[in-house]
Amino acid sequence: MDLSLIVSNILNPPILFFFLGMIAVFVKSDLEIPAPIPKLFSLYLLFAIGFKGGVELIKSGVTQEVILTLAAAMMMACVVPIYTFFILKLKLDTYDAAAIAATYGSISAVTFITASAFLTELGITFDGYMVAALALMESPAIIVGLILVNIFTEDGKRELSWPEVLQEAFLNSSVFLLVGSLLIGVLTGEHGWKVLEPFTQGLFYGVLTFFLLDMGLVAARRIKDLQKTGVFLILFAILIPILNAGIGLAIAKLIGMPRGDSLLFAVLCASASYIAVPAAMRMTVPEANPSLYVSTALAVTFPFNIIVGIPLYLYGINLFWR
Repeated sequence: MDLSLIVSNILNPPILFFFLGMIAVFVKSDLEIPAPIPKLFSLYLLFAIGFKGGVELIKSGVTQEVILTLAAAMMMACVVPIYTFFILKLKLDTYDAAAIAATYGSISAVTFITASAFLTELGITFDGYMVAALALMESPAIIVGLILVNIFTEDGKRELSWPEVLQEAFLNSSVFLLVGSLLIGVLTGEHGWKVLEPFTQGLFYGVLTFFLLDMGLVAARRIKDLQKTGVFLILFAILIPILNAGIGLAIAKLIGMPRGDSLLFAVLCASASYIAVPAAMRMTVPEANPSLYVSTALAVTFPFNIIVGIPLYLYGINLFWR
């Protein structure tokens, strides 16, 4: 593998600030980001990437490639929780296995945004419709995870309020804002982009950098939870993303996606949710241990993907897309 890809990724300001946040925790600095600010920055990033995706989508139009990509995204969001559930069942009970499987079937929007920034730095283009794939992959894993719990619990009958489940899956703040911004981008097109460009483009990298600083703080604090997971889950949190990315790249190659879109699709397949799915699992599967599904996604998979995974997946693309 070309180590220059990893080095160039690590030396990006957002990634360096992620490390700075982790170091602050390790050296017991009192650095702390006030609670409302990370939430605001998270919403800004979803708004900016969604709006830009909508503008780009209206430019490209709905082609056969777009339809195939979105269908593949939905398929991966449904299939990944199923096979990861049975892997996890080797060591964990049904509740924890289903919650972690749902986490890895869903996506991390920040990992996607970091990958898009990485592509921009390298001058590799990508299409706006990948944001639609991002939006579509957020929720199905929650539904699949709950179905697995219902099927494989001992009594096989859990009383769930499906209206509440569906609302949490499809109308949580991140999905709602992302889809809404995408639609507004489609409706306003180039005119809307020119009006909002100073806000959506000029501030984007600064906000991403500050947000990753906070993510470094949070990830480092979650590392102590890994003592409860054991070697099995740590290996799972590294190897399953690589496997999922490999499957994603094979699908991308089959569909004929260009390099930039292929990387983003692989990143979507490889990432794990640490916001939307954990919130849904806490409400619907209280028997599952949050320290397991949050710490694996946030303290292992997220850092692995943004530091090593993104360059690794691009190396695979450069190798097989020649």
